Amino acid sequence: MKIILIIYILLFSSYAFAAGNSGNDGVGSIQPKTSISKPVEKITPYKSAEKNILKAKKYEKKNKSKKALDLYEDAFKKLLKANKQDPFNPDILNYLGFVNRKLGNFNDAEIYYILGLEINPNHLGINEYLGELYVVTNRMNLAKERLEVLRNCNCEEFQELKEIIDGIRKSKN
Repeated sequence: MKIILIIYILLFSSYAFAAGNSGNDGVGSIQPKTSISKPVEKITPYKSAEKNILKAKKYEKKNKSKKALDLYEDAFKKLLKANKQDPFNPDILNYLGFVNRKLGNFNDAEIYYILGLEINPNHLGINEYLGELYVVTNRMNLAKERLEVLRNCNCEEFQELKEIIDGIRKSKN
């Protein structure tokens, strides 16, 4: 019985024991070679989705829309998981709106943006992206309302939405 207990302890205990050598050369030690000072960062569904979105934007700039769409679809699945874990996070709702807009699901995108604004009416990203959605769906008065919300922020979101609205105005002239 003692032998079984010893085997059990050896098999299921951590690698925290060493036999007289505290170096990382592996001699006399069964510790894995890892740095104790750097904790492993857990990649959350939100962070993983965010990485996909940034990659997808790069693919879009290179006119590789199929790869971009695949990344947006994957990001959407990850964002749904993130939203289940944290349903009142406006950043998650913002990205859910963004990927839906990129996938052409304009009604769903608007719903996520509106939900995010109910939590944080001054969220810069949501106001910009919702304004962009309104431009794409030809609702310029609503786009201008989003621009007004951003007017005093002195931020790139205001500038980007303004350029999009002005670009539409110029192309119609």
